[in-house]
Amino acid sequence: MKHLPIFLVAVIALQAQNAEPPKPKRVNRAIELLESGQPIYYTGGRGGYDEGKKMSATKADYINYEMEHGAFDMKELRDFMRGLVDAGPTRTGHRTPAVIVTLPILGKDPASMRANYWVAQQVMAAGVHGILLCHAENPEAVKIFVESLRYPFAEKHPGLDTGIRGNGSQNFASQIWGLSPTDYMLKADVWPLNKSGEVLLGVKIETPMAAENAEKTTRIPGIGFAEWGPGDQSFFLVGPPTPGGIREAHPAMQKVRTKVFNAAKAAKIFFLNSCNEQNVIDMLKEGVMICTGGDSPAADKGRQFSKRQGIW
Repeated sequence: MKHLPIFLVAVIALQAQNAEPPKPKRVNRAIELLESGQPIYYTGGRGGYDEGKKMSATKADYINYEMEHGAFDMKELRDFMRGLVDAGPTRTGHRTPAVIVTLPILGKDPASMRANYWVAQQVMAAGVHGILLCHAENPEAVKIFVESLRYPFAEKHPGLDTGIRGNGSQNFASQIWGLSPTDYMLKADVWPLNKSGEVLLGVKIETPMAAENAEKTTRIPGIGFAEWGPGDQSFFLVGPPTPGGIREAHPAMQKVRTKVFNAAKAAKIFFLNSCNEQNVIDMLKEGVMICTGGDSPAADKGRQFSKRQGIW
């Protein structure tokens, strides 16, 4: 550009400033990318309004908002979502980055899930785009989890009972998504079960007990992805943590990973694994579709390998 006349450089710069932002195909960028066959990369998130404003500029494909071990503060989560909106749109033209929340309730048994599904409903009502259920050990509990996040008028599917999400849950969430309350309720269904849905649900199969049921759990309609939770798995299979120990290479750990990976593949859902700059390409070649490090060089290396088009 340095060889162009000054006036022409100014014209090009002005056109760039006035160029229309990208027009997203979906509310949920993570789903938009997965639907196109592209692997996705996430980053962690916590905090309230100011943190949300900062994270609106993330390069990650979605934000994993931690509520499993952090404080379960619904006001802070809602403020975080408002911060994302107020600082938006994102670099890709989406109103906000996709946000998937890890819950403090666990998928251990049907009784506890029935008693606590209100937690999942409250989180969805904050305008997030998905939930990751930890310690998903019992398939019936996972089924109840999915049903609790679907509206009663959602299309019926074999293997699921009628949804139980109630009227009123759409009011704040629809503002975050930038939709009318009616449009929000029509779009706030689970993908890929509902091809038009914008909600992505995952399960952490992170204990040996959960791994025993991996084939059944990953086939629950409405679940979109699974991970094997090496951190918690190692507590059961390896023992107390050791400084600098490479625990994932332990034979018992690799056996569980293979089991969960194969279950996810057979169920035709996506598999999540940690990735770094050294192994990200091998992970993608294996079939991993959701990786850590959304803002890292590893993610850029993966995006380049998968020939991602458009704005990263």
